[in-house]
Amino acid sequence: MTKIDRTPDKADFQHVTDWVFDLDNTLYPHHVNLFAQIDKNMTAYVAALLQMEREEARKLQKQYYLDHGTTLQGLMIHHGIDPNDFLEKAHSIDYTALTPQPELGEAIKALPGRKFIFTNGSVKHAEMTAEALGILEHFDDIFDIVAADYVPKPAQATYDKFAALKRVETSKAAMFEDLPRNLTVPKALGMQTVLLVPRNLEETVVEWWEKTSGEEDHIDFVTDDLAAFLGKITG
Repeated sequence: MTKIDRTPDKADFQHVTDWVFDLDNTLYPHHVNLFAQIDKNMTAYVAALLQMEREEARKLQKQYYLDHGTTLQGLMIHHGIDPNDFLEKAHSIDYTALTPQPELGEAIKALPGRKFIFTNGSVKHAEMTAEALGILEHFDDIFDIVAADYVPKPAQATYDKFAALKRVETSKAAMFEDLPRNLTVPKALGMQTVLLVPRNLEETVVEWWEKTSGEEDHIDFVTDDLAAFLGKITG
């Protein structure tokens, strides 16, 4: 059963040698709302590409996200766009909303084994984000949407490619994500799974779990504080 707790048992992670982290709303908290800038840029891209009003473009953008996992994938399939141009424009944002997180950096550094960022965004965006947080140096590698051949999480093939390319033994890995659906495949592959949720939502999370019990078995832990959670594993 999911453990809605920021104090995991160290024994639950003793076997882990590879630590895999999503980027947006995972390595920084949801309330920072950095992704809102990216979302706005994606809407603008769709509007300019298809000569649509903003609201119409936003509706199509969200439909592509729901249907294909990312707006980018939908635009590639239906409109044959240049993915590099899209990623460059979507991630043209102000990173000053992020501030150094030394506690998180020390917690990641203390984890035994390798650490990866696994994102549906670009390497450049991951590097800029992690650098702004002061944690980039603690990661061994980044697996991005380009490395995934533009096939986004939660596609099974993308996790398989990541594991094969980085030589990750999934039964000895842990995955940290803010989207429940992106933890389904990792759990099936034998990873320990941790869901990041917005802060101060523990009661909401408990209520959510009670309503979905039996349907969310792919989530092992839920937390709203990544640094504190990791600290309990290594402390």
